[in-house]
Amino acid sequence: ELCTLSANPPTLFTSNAMASALVNFFNSPTGPKTTHFWGPVANWGFVVAALVDMKKPVDQVSEKMTAALAIYSLLFMRFAWKVQPRNYILLACHAANHVLQVYQLQRKFGGWDIYGVPKKVPAIAK
Repeated sequence: ELCTLSANPPTLFTSNAMASALVNFFNSPTGPKTTHFWGPVANWGFVVAALVDMKKPVDQVSEKMTAALAIYSLLFMRFAWKVQPRNYILLACHAANHVLQVYQLQRKFGGWDIYGVPKKVPAIAK
């Protein structure tokens, strides 16, 4: 017989396996007992702020600060990749922040606006 059905099919997510995985994560070098975890978690605040700024008018976007945050995130993406153990949480955080900051910059310089916030057109002097 090629196909047999078992009364107790194997599962990947048994309670023992999940508990073991949770304990392993908690005790890992990038787990919640370390700054490799809490630093990146705090950095997600930059991403949340950038998401909130997407709805602000373009004239309220500081191109210098936005450029500085984009460069900062690029540098820390490299750091997150090079540090041992690799910090994937930090890498994801800074990748998301970099994308959002570049979006803000292109928006500031007349690019595409996902929310269609009308741009203020200066009045022509007569």
